[in-house]
Amino acid sequence: MNLNTTTTRLVTGVIASIGGLSASFAALAYNDMPGGPAVRQLNFAAPVTKIMEEIHWLHWFMMIICAVIFIAVFGAMFYSIFKHRKSKGSKPADFHESTTVEIIWTIIPLIIVIGMALPATKTVVAMKDTTNADITIKATGYQWKWGYDYIKGEGEGIAFLSTLSTPRDQINNLAEKSDTYLMEVDNEVVVPVNKKIRVITTANDVIHSWTVQGFGVKQDAIPGFVRDAWFKAEKIGTYRGQCSELCGKEHAFMPIVVKVVSDEDYSAWVSSKKKEMAALADDPSKTYTLEEAKERGAKVYAANCQVCHQPNGKGGGAFPALDGSKVVNGPKEGQYQILLNGKNAMPKWASLSDTELASVMTFTRNSWGNHTGEVIQPSDFVAARAAK
Repeated sequence: MNLNTTTTRLVTGVIASIGGLSASFAALAYNDMPGGPAVRQLNFAAPVTKIMEEIHWLHWFMMIICAVIFIAVFGAMFYSIFKHRKSKGSKPADFHESTTVEIIWTIIPLIIVIGMALPATKTVVAMKDTTNADITIKATGYQWKWGYDYIKGEGEGIAFLSTLSTPRDQINNLAEKSDTYLMEVDNEVVVPVNKKIRVITTANDVIHSWTVQGFGVKQDAIPGFVRDAWFKAEKIGTYRGQCSELCGKEHAFMPIVVKVVSDEDYSAWVSSKKKEMAALADDPSKTYTLEEAKERGAKVYAANCQVCHQPNGKGGGAFPALDGSKVVNGPKEGQYQILLNGKNAMPKWASLSDTELASVMTFTRNSWGNHTGEVIQPSDFVAARAAK
């Protein structure tokens, strides 16, 4: 084989590799996320509130000050090194102290710090002013979802859980990922435009953080504590955020989606949501058959349990298998207590209704390899809560 043939094959191979890489990158092309980050975005999220506009301004204000200081200090340093180098015959100055220099390098940084602190303090104080809110919503962090309760203002009494809705096939790389991958939920928070919304945060298990970048809101949700923040969205649209406090195995799977609508659309949503809640309200005195309880329990399990225990009940990591479990197949009282109070990595699920708890317990005791034949009724959990 001569040199020309070898070179030709090498060049052909390189061109083919480049073509293959180009095709791969083309296949991995992504679009901007609606209400979320943009492709190759370098700046903060586009502001939707006055607070976020001020944060944007502060960001660039601080960056410019830091850049000017950097250029001035290093410019003076490199100029001095070049201009007064030894090879040019420069002699070092012989002095020990200079009161003038001491005053200058104390006063100038003080002025700079004050100039940075005043606008920053003004914005931070405004961020903490949650008074005179039009609507108050409590956001409760769970492993791994958010619970919302509208506790004041139009919509008072509405409550729901908001769970990741990205299909498991996408998460397991078995299907093409959508533009809102891991940033989509089954129940969005809906608020009216140009209304002050107070968000009270707390948590059911570990520390979470309710964060929507476009609103300029990041508030930790801490078990046993109540914190609050606020926003007033000035643009109709859908905005996305996520838990930004490392909270466990599925930390990346608890997004936040807020839909900002007109006053008329918000009133229509409130009316629709209340009718939906009334239709779904459970009668704790109702008696369910095994099939009815299993059917309802399968939905509750899919929404709340399978992310840790898997759809096949085989568990994983800190979460034990439910298929063949001694607890699931053992005395009912033991499973009552774990569902209501939690245990180890298992969070407590007392926030679910008695009917939901009874149905999911029936489902686990009569699915996969478990065949107890027992039907747990809502009244059983009413009694279990009373005995707690």
